Amino acid sequence: MKPIGFETHDHLGCVADTMQAAETRCAEKKLHFTPVRRRVLELLLEKHRALGAYDILETLAAEGLGSQPPVAYRALDFLVQNGFAHRIEALNAYTACTRPDHDHVPAFLVCRQCRAVAEAETEITRGSLGRAARETGFVIEQVMIEAKGLCPDCARAEA
Repeated sequence: MKPIGFETHDHLGCVADTMQAAETRCAEKKLHFTPVRRRVLELLLEKHRALGAYDILETLAAEGLGSQPPVAYRALDFLVQNGFAHRIEALNAYTACTRPDHDHVPAFLVCRQCRAVAEAETEITRGSLGRAARETGFVIEQVMIEAKGLCPDCARAEA
């Protein structure tokens, strides 16, 4: 599947579709999608880039939705646990999941300059990591794939 994040696309439609998928999943699983959780997901969706918890907290505080770090961290934990967001370990930041409508193994292309993030899907069981796990009897429970480099815009600017 083509990565989502660097190409020009209908961003308003992208945000609306992802928010609708989150609303649907919360209703199906009887999850409480609070105004703060909803707003944090919207913030992550506004740009396809990674945001730190304090970046999010700054906006929440300005909008009167909370000014203490636990407010942002609780919302982010909820979003990650329920598949609406991902934590980008290399940046200690978060990005919205571009495919919240189904379970998948994400791989991230992270721009080291502007922090833009594109999400792609990978199939671990078909690659060399999956093969190594099968051969050794190892059971993979979680995989984090993050590639750092330059997004198309930053690569053009640097050239």
